[in-house]
Order: sequence, then C-alpha cells, then structure tokens
Amino acid sequence: MTVLFVNACLRGEQSRTLTLCREYLEGVDDVEEVNLAELKLEPYYGPSAAYRAQLEKDGQFDDPMFDLGRQFAEADEIVIGAPYWDLSFPAALKIYIEHAAVMGMTFHYTEEGRCEGLCRAKHLTYITTGGGEVSAMNYGYEYLCGIAGMFGIPETRFAAAENLDVVGADIEANMNAARATLAKLKATR
Repeated sequence: MTVLFVNACLRGEQSRTLTLCREYLEGVDDVEEVNLAELKLEPYYGPSAAYRAQLEKDGQFDDPMFDLGRQFAEADEIVIGAPYWDLSFPAALKIYIEHAAVMGMTFHYTEEGRCEGLCRAKHLTYITTGGGEVSAMNYGYEYLCGIAGMFGIPETRFAAAENLDVVGADIEANMNAARATLAKLKATR
C-alpha cells in the first residue's frame, strides 16, 4: 500500500504538525513524501495554463507537469499535513492541489457533465495544528473534503492539535488529544 504524504509543514522539523504526521506514519513501509517547502511550485498562469489545458485535452500525460497528478491518482492513501494558517492552510498546498488536479487523471467529466473522480485512495487524512481553535472555522478541511469528493476519494478524516499558542494552555495535553484521534484513525487504515 502506497501512502502519499503531502508535507505542507513549511517550518520544517520545527513544525508541530510535522511531528504529528511523522508519528502517524510510523510503521508504514511505503511512504512517498512530497515536501512543498522544497518543491516551491508556481501557480499556472496564462501560457503555462493554456499549454497544460491543451495537453489534458489531447490526453498527452507524459509531460513532467503531470507527475504530481499521477502520483496522487495512484496512491492508496493520502495524508496531508499542514499548519492552520489564516483559517485554512499555507498557499503552497493550494498550488500543489492545482498541480495534482489533472482532468483525465485525477478526475474527469461524464457525458452528462458530472465530475467523476479517478483516484485510487479510499481516504484522505488531514492533520493540522493551530495556535488557537481550529474546529470552529476550518475552511482548509472543508476545501479538502470538496477536493476529495471531486477526485473520487470517498472518505476524509481530520485531526488537529488546537490552542498551542494560547497563554497558559497545556500544550502537551493538546498534542496528546490529537495523538489519540490519530491513533483511532491509524487503527482504521
């Protein structure tokens, strides 16, 4: 089973989100990691967007620009780790998803115009940490639920360590609460 770990923990090894992700992935033999801090993807603009659209239309998926989409489509499980920034996640993750969303590879449209997913994964697990409360306005997770549906991934799962920057908060207890959630998710892998 191949697990694709999309690492949007841009602070590197100092990231508390990354700590939780690494713990969640312990014991998994086949993990492919995409490190967005190292990848430094650019959004598609004018000419690059037109070029990509033409290749998609022609079904020419051998261009390296489709490697991320192919990797996403072929993974058996998706794990996304990203800090809770500005009610969502870092922009680098949105740009990654733009690169992974390949019509004809991760999704397509039926003759009736309905979007249908083509990904193999049975679930997408989103792991985050936040300085304050995450669950009240977690627009990043809501977006990923929509993307998972578009890509044909039937289940989305979520774990967060919250209130990590609140003065007087028991940070270790808050991290442990997230670890308990992740242990339950790991048991149902």
